[in-house]
Amino acid sequence: MTTMQVNGADIDFNPDGFLSDFHSWSRDVAMAMAEEQGLELTDCHWDVISFMRDFFGDFETPPSPKQIIAACGEKITGSAKCRQKDLKAIFPNRACKQACQLAGLPRHYCHSP
Repeated sequence: MTTMQVNGADIDFNPDGFLSDFHSWSRDVAMAMAEEQGLELTDCHWDVISFMRDFFGDFETPPSPKQIIAACGEKITGSAKCRQKDLKAIFPNRACKQACQLAGLPRHYCHSP
């Protein structure tokens, strides 16, 4: 298990780099993780992350890439036409899996590469 310190708190991660505890997530944790991955989070990223956290909180499973695109696609591309490659463009390190990680989901269930 790996630990990162954010704002004086120890945040634990599993061996795959996902949060061990969904409830230890914060925006500061997400920003620290993104910075470590070389990703600057924009409003578009936050829309996806918020959707994923809400979905996971309601259903105890992350949304599929298709559900993310349906809910956030217009925000990602600026038009109603959004595809999985557009999601990959804003989350370049494994697309949906990176989004799951930054959203603080305890482990990923995403099926996209």
